Amino acid sequence: MNQRPARRPAPRPPEGTPAPAELARMARSGLAGAARVAHWADTALGPGSDGATADGKATLSEASAERAAGDLGLTVAQIRADWDTARLAGLVEVHGDSARPGWRLRAWDRDDSAVLRGWVALFDAWSLAHPEPPEFEAAAVAEVVSAMPQVLSFLQLSAGPVPVEQLLDLLRQRVTELRTERCEVPYGTETGSGSAVPVAALPAARTDPADRAPAEDPAPAEDAELAPLLDWALHALASVGALTYGAGQATLTPLGNWAVWVKLEQICVAAQSPAGNIEVAAEEMLRGCAQLRPNAARAEYRAWLAARPVGSAVAELVAAARGEDALLRGLAFEALRVVGAPAEPDVRAVVDEPTLRPYALLWLAEHDGIDPEDAHEVLTREEATWLWVDTAAAVADHGEAPLLVRHLESALQPTVPALLDEVRAVGHPRTVQVLVALAAAHPDPALAKAVRRAAFQVHTGG
Repeated sequence: MNQRPARRPAPRPPEGTPAPAELARMARSGLAGAARVAHWADTALGPGSDGATADGKATLSEASAERAAGDLGLTVAQIRADWDTARLAGLVEVHGDSARPGWRLRAWDRDDSAVLRGWVALFDAWSLAHPEPPEFEAAAVAEVVSAMPQVLSFLQLSAGPVPVEQLLDLLRQRVTELRTERCEVPYGTETGSGSAVPVAALPAARTDPADRAPAEDPAPAEDAELAPLLDWALHALASVGALTYGAGQATLTPLGNWAVWVKLEQICVAAQSPAGNIEVAAEEMLRGCAQLRPNAARAEYRAWLAARPVGSAVAELVAAARGEDALLRGLAFEALRVVGAPAEPDVRAVVDEPTLRPYALLWLAEHDGIDPEDAHEVLTREEATWLWVDTAAAVADHGEAPLLVRHLESALQPTVPALLDEVRAVGHPRTVQVLVALAAAHPDPALAKAVRRAAFQVHTGG
C-alpha cells in the first residue's frame, strides 16, 4: 500500500547524440546571423532608441534593412534572409506591422533549452524558410510537405546516408497513401471484369524501401512530378541545418537527428494519454482532468500538449482560464506550468487582467525560480484574498462541504471577521455565492450566521 509505482524512465536519445549543451552550440552557430540581426533591431529600432520610428514600432522597412546592412557589413538580401529566419525561430515576434524581441532572444546566451526550442521552431517551418519554386503546383507541394515527416523518420532510423532513390520511393508511397485517404484515384489497372482497381487502393508495404523489389510499373509520370519536389524539400531542410544533401544522398545532421527523435517521442507520449483527452478542446480536457490526481493530470497535460503546436495550445489554455469556471482557471495554469518557458509571453500578457492576475503572478514567480511554497509572497493582500475567493468558488462548484470548511483555514486573515471584511472589499463576482455556500457548510451556528450576514450585506451593497 505504501509503495510508490515505479516511474517510467525518461527516454534517452539515440546513441551518439551530442549532449544538449553541444546541440545548443550547434544551433547558436546555425542561427548566429538571425540572432545578430534580431539584437541589432532590438537596439537600433526598439522604442526609446535613436532609431525608433515615430509610432514606436520596430518594423524592418526598406530604410531599416539598408541601415542594418551598413551597420553589420552585410547585403540587404542577407539582412532580409536573416530577419525571416529570426522570425521563424521566435527570436523576433511580429504582430501586424510591428515587431518586438521574442523571449528566446532574451534568453539566447544563457538558456540552452530556449536556443534548441528556437531551432526546432525553424525546423518545423522548413518549407517557409526555403519557399518552393513558383512552377510547382500548390496541391503537390502540400502533399510533399505532409509526407516529409515519414521521410525524415526513415532517415532517422537509418542512422546514416540514404540514397535519394530510396527516399523518392518512400515519398511516392506516402503520397499515394495521402491520396487514398482523400479517395483520389490517380492511377489504375483493369480487372478481369473490366472495372478499374486503383493502385492507391492496394495495401502499402511497410517494409524498408531498400528491401522492396522495384515495381513493374514505376509510374514515370509520378516520379517526374515528385522528384523535383523531393529535391526542393531536401534542399530546404538542408538550408535550416536539419540534413546534408549531395552526391545523390541525404544524411541527418546531429541537430536534425535529435529533432526527429524528439518529435517521435512526442507522438509516443500522445499515444499514451491516460484519460483519452488528446483530441478534445482545452476546456473539455481540463474538465476531464479535474478528478485526476496531480501526477496523472500532469501526464494528461503533457499528452495533450504533445499533440498540438505550443502556440495554439497556450492560447486555448488561456482562453479556458478566462471562462467563468474557477476550477478550470486553476487547472489551466497548472497545464501552463507543464508548458514552461514558451508560455511566458502569453502569461505576462494577462497580468493586467484582474481575473487572471493572481494566477499569472504566481506562475511567473515560479518560472523565475521562486519556490512554490514562497511564491504567494509576490501577491498583495488584496490579490491573495481575491485568489482565496476564486478558489473557494471552485470548491463550492465542484467539491464537498468539508473541503470548503477546510479552505476557510487557508485564509491569510487571522480571524473570520477580518476575512469577511477583506472579502467584501475585493469585489470578486462570486463573493455572495461563496459566502452562502460557506455558511451552509460550516458546523458552527454562530460563525455560519455571521457569514450569512456578510453575504446579505454584499448582496445589498452594504
